[in-house]
Formats: sequence, C-alpha cells, structure tokens
Amino acid sequence: MTDDAWGDIRQDLLKTVGQNNFKTWIEPVNFSELKDGVATFHVPTNFIGNYVSQNYGDLILHQMNLNGADVQRMQFKVAAKTTAPRTAKPADTVKTASTAAAPASENSDMGMTGAPLDARFTFDSFVVGKPNELANAAARRVGEGGPVTFNPLFLYGGVGLGKTHLMHAIAWELQAQRPDLNVLYLSAEQFMYRFVQALRDRKMMDFKELFRSVDVLMVDDVQFIAGKDSTQEEFFHTFNALVDQNKQIIISADRAPGEIKDLEERIKSRLQCGLVVDLHPTDYELRLGILQNKVDAYREQYPELQLQDGVLEFLAHRISTNVRVLEGALTRLFAFASLVGREITMELTQDCLSDVLRASERKISVEEIQRKVAEHYNIRLSDMIGPKRVRTFARPRQVAMYLCKQLTSRSLPEIGRRFGGRDHTTVMHGVRRIEELRNSDGQIAEDLELLRRTLEA
Repeated sequence: MTDDAWGDIRQDLLKTVGQNNFKTWIEPVNFSELKDGVATFHVPTNFIGNYVSQNYGDLILHQMNLNGADVQRMQFKVAAKTTAPRTAKPADTVKTASTAAAPASENSDMGMTGAPLDARFTFDSFVVGKPNELANAAARRVGEGGPVTFNPLFLYGGVGLGKTHLMHAIAWELQAQRPDLNVLYLSAEQFMYRFVQALRDRKMMDFKELFRSVDVLMVDDVQFIAGKDSTQEEFFHTFNALVDQNKQIIISADRAPGEIKDLEERIKSRLQCGLVVDLHPTDYELRLGILQNKVDAYREQYPELQLQDGVLEFLAHRISTNVRVLEGALTRLFAFASLVGREITMELTQDCLSDVLRASERKISVEEIQRKVAEHYNIRLSDMIGPKRVRTFARPRQVAMYLCKQLTSRSLPEIGRRFGGRDHTTVMHGVRRIEELRNSDGQIAEDLELLRRTLEA
C-alpha cells in the first residue's frame, strides 16, 4: 500500500471520526509497511498506539480493506525519537487547563501537561440514569471549581461505565469555569512513568515541585500503582501535601479502595476519607439513552442514513456489559452503512456486528440464576420453581425470572418452562413487577445489583 493510499484512507477516517478525534488520535499515526497481511504503523507513544488500536482499530482495518489492501491485522510501533513529529506527542495534542500550571525550574524539561482530553467526553454528552446519577452529581459539583467539599472524590466501577468520561468532563468544565486553576489530569501509569523518569534523571525535586503546585489533581485508573512500592510512597506524599493545602483530588479505579489488592492500607484509608461513588452497571434504559444520544450526534455526519425501528433496542439488549463496546458497535454500523449506502436494518446490523454480538452473547444459564437466587434468599430451589404462591417464594421467583430475562437470551416461554411450566404471561408479569419495585424498593434494587455482580463475575 502506498503513502497516497494511506492519505486517502485518512481522509475517509476524518469524515467518520470528526475533526477533533482525527487531530488527537489519527493524525499522529504514520503508515510504515504492509507485509504478509500485517499493516505496521508508527506512533509517538504506546499510549496513542493502544488507544487507537482499541477504539479505531476495526474502523481502520475496514477502510484499508475497502481501499483494496489485504490486511488481516495491524500493529503499532513506537517511532524513534528522532522521527516522531513534535506535534504528535500526547501532551501537546490537546491543550488543557493543565498546561497553565506553574512551570518547572529553568533547567527542567519536565512539562506540566497532562494526558489528552477527549472532546466527546463532556457533561453535555454524558447520559444520566439511575446507575450513575450520584456520580454525575458529584462530578458536576467538583467541576464548578468552588470550595472543596469532599476530598478526594473517588469514582469506581467496571470497564466502560463512564469513569473516564466523567474525569474528562470535570477537566473540561474546570477549564471553562475556572481557567485560573492549575488542573492536571493523567493516568496512574503516567504518574508512575514520570516518577521513574525523575528518579532516572535525578530530578526528584522538580517532580515534587510540579505535582505539589497543582490546584486540582486527577488520576485515572489508580489501581495500576498497587504493588509498586516506591510509586505508592510518592503518591501518598503527593496526596497528603495537596490535601493539606486544601487542593482538590479526583481519583478513579475499577473497584472500591478497600478492594484494590496490594494497595497500602494507609493509602486505602486516605482514599476512603472523601466521597466514594460507585458507577453501577448500566441498565437497559440507560444503554438505550446512550445509543439515542450517539445517533443524534451521528446524524450531523450521516444525514442521509435511515435507521430501522428496533435496531437500537436490539443493541441495548444484546450488548449489556460494556458501554465502550456498545458505542464502538454503533460507530462501526454507521460507518459501514454509509460506505455501502444502505439503510441500517436488523439484518445489516446482525451481519455487520456478528463478531461483537457473538462476543457479547450471554453465557449465564437459567439454572445458575435459579440456584444463586435461591441461595441469596435462603429458600429451597424446589420451592422457588414450585407451585406455592406465598410471598416468601413468589418474590424470589420473580427476581429470578427478571434476571433470566436480563442476563440470558432465553425467550419468555422458555423461561416459563424452566419455572415449573409456567405460562409466558406469568413471566412477563413477574418481570414487570420487579422493574417497578427496582425503582421504588431500595432493598430489591440492592439485591438485584448484588446478584447481577455475582452472576457476571
């Protein structure tokens, strides 16, 4: 494949991903060679290579093959420092409020720039539902840049539930509301990298001065420093120094502070002293809202595309564990439909996203759900699926039916047969009843959340 061909592909990518995302992520990527079905690209950092691979890999692969290149897979290699374009460094890609921070000493080459912010991740584009409303409210309060009320704000939850979106949204909002503040956003891995670099270059005083001069420190995926003793030590001292100065700290992780293995107890204790907020797994309504929000944005790029009724509902049901996968599937679907000039029908959706749908196929069985629910409510399995209608057995039975509907691909009649040969209308009634109670009964909502996590673990 020639450089001209890659240039044409980049133009197609620009139309698909938009100006901001193209400038941030695609522009720094340079095509190197195509050999034995493997396309090699040079990137300025591993961070950019990993991000592009995860978020735009499928799209680039599709565009290359569409342009006549026989590509089976891609690999990203970090370019030598002499060849990496100055503008492609991630610290220079998006100028955030972090660039306004106090500079290091004259002899230091350590800048105070953070990780690039994604222009898509703002509060306006964050879809709020019951599973994330507390996290959203807390993040918005911090984003106002007013007096520090809870320190740190600790956001945690599984992959693709919105932690990073909220972190970026806070940074964007602070930049707009309080441009006078020195805000630094970076990942825990970047914190560790800078710490190691400072040790190697014997510039620890510069490092300490830099990190203690910020007004707001935001560290994403803090679980990655667990087990790294020296990094933990420095993070602890940085944390304490900023808290003592009444500076705001915002942290995210994939689990609660107390559940992060190999994290020092004193750090766990400090992280728990602020507001700890859990982003719960998304429910169907929230996933549907996210998809509808994305469609509204895509309409500007693809005004001619037609979307058949039921497609969004189908995706919201089938791709339930990871919002990133859900959004990526919709991006691919719109790009593909635009390229082939066809309406987005259910058939096109299933063909285009066959691999994603297979990977998202729920593997949990009805029997496993029945067993876990019976154990949770301390009743016998035979009583739960038996004929007795007393509330002690009826409510757990309805909970189990609801979870079967949510977590398996079984139809209502199939679920009914597994519950003592009940009619599908009985299952439907049970599911609706639990949906009502989930919004009005805190205990039922808690039970459902605990059972879902146990089953999906």
